[in-house]
Amino acid sequence: MRWKLPALSRRWLLLPPVLLGIGVAASLIALREPPRRQPERETSRAVRVIRIEPVEVIPRAFGYGTAEPGQVWRAVAEVRGRVVEVHPQLRAGAMIETGTVLLRIDPAEYELAVAQFEADIARLDAQREELAVREANDRDSLEIEQASLELAESELQRLESLADRNVVSTTELDQQRRTVLTQRQNVQRLQNALKLAPQQRNSLAAELAFKQAGLAQAELDVAKTVLRAPFTCRLGEVQIQPEQFLAAGQFLFEAHDTSSAEIEARIPLDQLRPLIDPRHRVSLEVTLDAENIQELFNFQVIVRYRSGDFQAQWNGRVVRMREQLDPRTRTAALVVAVDKPYEQAIPGQRPPLMQGMYCEVELRGGPRPGCIVIPRSALHEGHVFVLDSDRRLRRRQVEISFTQAGFACVEKGLGEGELLVVSDPAPAIEGMLTEPVLDEPTRQQLEVQAGGEELPR
Repeated sequence: MRWKLPALSRRWLLLPPVLLGIGVAASLIALREPPRRQPERETSRAVRVIRIEPVEVIPRAFGYGTAEPGQVWRAVAEVRGRVVEVHPQLRAGAMIETGTVLLRIDPAEYELAVAQFEADIARLDAQREELAVREANDRDSLEIEQASLELAESELQRLESLADRNVVSTTELDQQRRTVLTQRQNVQRLQNALKLAPQQRNSLAAELAFKQAGLAQAELDVAKTVLRAPFTCRLGEVQIQPEQFLAAGQFLFEAHDTSSAEIEARIPLDQLRPLIDPRHRVSLEVTLDAENIQELFNFQVIVRYRSGDFQAQWNGRVVRMREQLDPRTRTAALVVAVDKPYEQAIPGQRPPLMQGMYCEVELRGGPRPGCIVIPRSALHEGHVFVLDSDRRLRRRQVEISFTQAGFACVEKGLGEGELLVVSDPAPAIEGMLTEPVLDEPTRQQLEVQAGGEELPR
């Protein structure tokens, strides 16, 4: 039989270890050193910055448009007739020199009209000469008849005086009176003929002028039977065949002038204004005349055509400005011209600037030295963030002169040597401590953009 302690005795056996543990814990707490207080430290945020340095800026503006020929000749038949001759190169895409005969229409009908009018004119000339001779004869006859009338009247007066003395008979006196009346009638007839001569002459002159006008029209119709190229051109659509009978007004073919090509580029006014010399700035919402257009838009024009990896460019010039702004986009339409686009073509390198090419038009103004430029991303609703001498963030209000694709030109608010924050310091707390990191790639990119060396993509 095994011996067991009472339950109360077993509980007293657990008390000494518990008391010992409590005493050890109390001694450790009493002997422990209190925690050291660490001084509070301000945290700083890393921000990317650039140092402001004045640079030379080339103001630029970009627009886009489709190339069109400087002139387009839509040839139509001015006279009707059968086609008797067609130039062998009268085909779409062919190059034609100035003055080349492209088409002949049978002129027989119009040459007959010329001959008829020439005959009518010759007949009228003969009638005018006949009238002149007849008028001269009538004047000579009038002088003779007037002299005869004077003699007859004198004889009548003599007979009347003799009749008073009963020397001559009444029959003889009446006969002399009839002679006087007949002579007066002859004089009157000749005078009437001479009075009608100017009207007859005017009538013949009018008819002659009418026939001469008809002759001129007939000769013009003969000339219209031959179609010549008015300028060096490239043919477009052709709708003509040999032996075809043409009606007056029928479309024949289309020819494009090769001396120049034009692009109408739409450019926002805020981009166009910085390019114009301040001395020449005018309201761009009014029509500009041709006299000052060259002086006003005296800047470099570059026309580019891109197709995949291929790019070609030409130098151009501003020739005119359209009469109004686009009511939807508020953009101005400048028409730029490229001279001799076909002569500038280089096989394999630069094609001719042809109709339908969608082109980029770059306008470059004169250089502006000493400009302060900042990335557009660093501009926050009219203000920027800079760092003071203690590397603390400060908010700065700025005035912008103009903006371009990737940068803004600051007129007031920033000075040379200041540190501009180019990253987003969100949350932007005025006076917070920062850790500036110079962003050299961004600064170099700004210089490239300001100098006009980077193209839009």
